Amino acid sequence: MVDLSVKIGDVEMANPVTPASGAFSWEYADVIDLNRLGGLVAKTICKEPRLGNPTPRMAETEAGIIQSIGLPGKGIEYFIDNIVPEYAKFTPPLIVSVSSEDTAEFAELAADLSIPDVDVIECNISCPTRNTTGGNFAMLSEHTFDVVSAIRAATDKPLWAKLSPNAGDIVSIAVAAEEAGADCLVIANTFLSLKIRTDNFRPALGNKFGGMVSPALKPIVLRMVYQCAKEVKIPIIGIGGVTKAEDVVEYMLAGASAVGIGYAGFRNPTALTTIIDDLEEWCDERGIEKI
Repeated sequence: MVDLSVKIGDVEMANPVTPASGAFSWEYADVIDLNRLGGLVAKTICKEPRLGNPTPRMAETEAGIIQSIGLPGKGIEYFIDNIVPEYAKFTPPLIVSVSSEDTAEFAELAADLSIPDVDVIECNISCPTRNTTGGNFAMLSEHTFDVVSAIRAATDKPLWAKLSPNAGDIVSIAVAAEEAGADCLVIANTFLSLKIRTDNFRPALGNKFGGMVSPALKPIVLRMVYQCAKEVKIPIIGIGGVTKAEDVVEYMLAGASAVGIGYAGFRNPTALTTIIDDLEEWCDERGIEKI
């Protein structure tokens, strides 16, 4: 039987399959065995409570979903006191995604989360509906370097930087994040998109723009992973259009060490464990002993 375990820096995972931030919660335990996942990735949290974006927040397209949720949540204190203990009931490493529109606050969040039950801090510096100096730092290499450097200085926890597919040159962004001290790159966040309704001539989302998630985006993100893997030495987690075991294989062949699953898990939570089962079978059929 194949050994599916992987290491992302110092973080050991039983397999390369994780959920994507924003498409997962510890409450999935009602449907699947969370202990089977490679990691548990919490929804992005902010320092203060947030209501999120105006509704409607999601719109269907022919090949996926455009969403603009707006990072709603009850803030960092509530998260540490009430949500972290829920995740601590399970064995996979906990990856906590954080976001801010301010560099100093980003660093504060990282410091606050430097606690035993948090294994990894994922800095979401690529929220697609925020501007380049107020949350979507990953559009420009200099902003990426500054914010990742500040976060790195604030914590000894493994630091994963989530990059934007909307950047003009994602390779230069990846290099900047590595030089600033990131331990891993998460490639990539969602694609900035727009849908207009033809019945009322208005945008389909209350926030107008949103992030596109779709299996159709996999070849684009796969190309980004390959290009970045050629230029950086730190591990990469590929996120975009993973719906089956062969998609995991493709990402790993392109240079990723693991994958994140968003759309498929949102559509069907059992897809996460099904893909792990299918990946094991795929490897065993080919006599692959180590993923």
